[in-house]
Amino acid sequence: HLEEFGGGTVHEGGSLTLSCAASGFDFSSEEMKWLRQAPRKGPMWVAVISPDGETNYEDSVKGRFTISRDNAQNRLYLQMNNLKPEDTAVYYCNVRLGSTVHWGQGTPVTVSS
Repeated sequence: HLEEFGGGTVHEGGSLTLSCAASGFDFSSEEMKWLRQAPRKGPMWVAVISPDGETNYEDSVKGRFTISRDNAQNRLYLQMNNLKPEDTAVYYCNVRLGSTVHWGQGTPVTVSS
């Protein structure tokens, strides 16, 4: 089970921190991702973190977003700084367990100009 928190509405240049509470699987052993879906667009990968903390980012968020994890608390985070209107989307955390990809319900982020 995955559940996202922390979305909201901010002005351009603002910051938000999203969190994802995970349960029902061995969180510390799994690669975790954040994805987002903007209005009228398909889902897009944003950031990924390996079990040991290696990270990678989609080019448009590099230097602005930071993915992190707390394996003791089974929590995934996405710190988002210098937000832009084009970051407006519903944000999801995501994990692949075997052949199944699991998603949370998403948390909406709106960035106003």
